[in-house]
Amino acid sequence: MPLVYDELRRVAHRHLRGERAGHTLGTTALVNEAWLKLAGQDAPFSNRAHFLGIAALAMRRILISYAKGRQAQKRGSGERAVTLEPGRVPDPSAPAELLALDDALEELLALDERAGHVVLYRFYAGLTEPEIADVLGVSVPTVKRDWRRARAWLATALEDDSARG
Repeated sequence: MPLVYDELRRVAHRHLRGERAGHTLGTTALVNEAWLKLAGQDAPFSNRAHFLGIAALAMRRILISYAKGRQAQKRGSGERAVTLEPGRVPDPSAPAELLALDDALEELLALDERAGHVVLYRFYAGLTEPEIADVLGVSVPTVKRDWRRARAWLATALEDDSARG
């Protein structure tokens, strides 16, 4: 745990960057919840990038659960716009934004699993293209192509979702 705790805090901080006043889920709480999920798994981690990818998935699930709870409290908020800038995770205190991205990401994973995982690893874990390539067992140019394709697909899906809003 001491070897990875700082790295988990960095990933958690990335998730919670831009949090608003009154937001109750902090970096330490997110890291601790993710650690509890990871500690219960018997799956071996092949390297640092693999571990961070799995940690990012755990944090994503925690944030989605949190956002769903907040969304239930704020029915009708109407916020749907999501910016797909590399390394920028949607604001967890804006549950509609996070849930819109998660819905679109679930669709992408069903259509193109590898491209979906590129988004997860890059967007949520902040892994570099070489690290993602290592985790997925593909080349860096393949990761770059998947990232471009996934961003375009997600932007269209989110725009369509916002128009239906």
